Amino acid sequence: MIDAGLAEKRADFPALSEAPRGGERLVYLDWAATAQRPAAVMEAEERFLRTAYGAVNRGTHLLADRATTALEDARARVAAHLGARSGLEVSWTSGATGGLNFLAQSLTRAALSWRGGTVFALGPGDEVCVTPAEHHANLVPWQELCALTGAKLTWLGLTPQGRIDLDTLDVINPRTKMVAFTHASNVTGAVSPVEAIVAAARRVGAWTVLDACQSAAHGPLELDALGVDFAVASAHKICGPTGVGALYGRAERRDLLPPPVFGGSMVTTVTMERSDYHEAPTGWEAGTQPVSQAVGWAAALDYLAGLGWDRLRAHERGVTAALVEAVSAVPGVRLLGPADTADRLPVVAFDVAGVHPHDVGQFLDAQGVAIRVGHHCAQPIHAHFKVRSSGRASGGPVTGMDDVEVFRAALSRVRPFFGVE
Repeated sequence: MIDAGLAEKRADFPALSEAPRGGERLVYLDWAATAQRPAAVMEAEERFLRTAYGAVNRGTHLLADRATTALEDARARVAAHLGARSGLEVSWTSGATGGLNFLAQSLTRAALSWRGGTVFALGPGDEVCVTPAEHHANLVPWQELCALTGAKLTWLGLTPQGRIDLDTLDVINPRTKMVAFTHASNVTGAVSPVEAIVAAARRVGAWTVLDACQSAAHGPLELDALGVDFAVASAHKICGPTGVGALYGRAERRDLLPPPVFGGSMVTTVTMERSDYHEAPTGWEAGTQPVSQAVGWAAALDYLAGLGWDRLRAHERGVTAALVEAVSAVPGVRLLGPADTADRLPVVAFDVAGVHPHDVGQFLDAQGVAIRVGHHCAQPIHAHFKVRSSGRASGGPVTGMDDVEVFRAALSRVRPFFGVE
């Protein structure tokens, strides 16, 4: 059931009190795109900027020391949330997209025999496996990696409801060098069978990359226990700031790879002829890091932990069921994704017959309801459902039953308004 007590916490999120274009109040159902920030996150960032703003790992003065401590404390907090063995397995990035591209560039350099090594040999005859459920950020970099190296891109299949089809696991074969897949679809909310995919990859010695953007927003992960080699997450999906993400790398794999970005702090020795680099994470963090954003991310995790992750999971199961039911109950509206709520997040995409998703979004906005419209940076899975784009309603930690009811009522008026009934 939806937790009414959590819905009352909306007051902790300043933006949710803003007056909408229409309707009595703002009904925010776009958490999967960008989760709203509680005031505690903004206060933590401001406190850091007022009392500890300095260059990390570059000075011995008071503010530099405070800034360095704040950044490393935040790293440890994020690492714990992801289920890394230590903060040393987490590198800061500009976001999940930045992290995936960072990793793709590193693998490309490794595949091209970085400094004569062959730690990640990839070329003609080799394969990289993905899925049609991926966000473009976990698809396009691997397309480019294959184009540069001559490897072949392959993919697992999807069931009619958009879940990864385990009957297609034989796509992962001895030629497969890497498998990249989402932990949870940003279109259907379907949670992937991580254990089965990782097991299939390990049987053939393939490396694994997990896009944990959506899943990390709904509770602590266990990346080490899941056995994935790399993973990414982004703060703004977890009630934190934009501009900061994390790249998790299992040390045994990551420490074999070259850094793809170069500059200050990540070097040990520089001469006019060559340079040597620190081990990761320092060696993977050239330049100035997003320190205040990292501090805000840690504060967001503390805020959500204070609400209780078990409580939040139970609440969001209720939100998922309510959103699926709301979409399924409206005539002329087709649910895209699983109709059941097992292994599913409160991310619900839908197609309104005869009405373009952008028109749907504008109509709902006029009723005070904020949703996402478009292809959600995931065109292949939309093609799987034989649509170009969709509307998407997604719930979060303070979504209430009243939010869902306003959404359902507004959605039921879309087709009559456009005269397509």
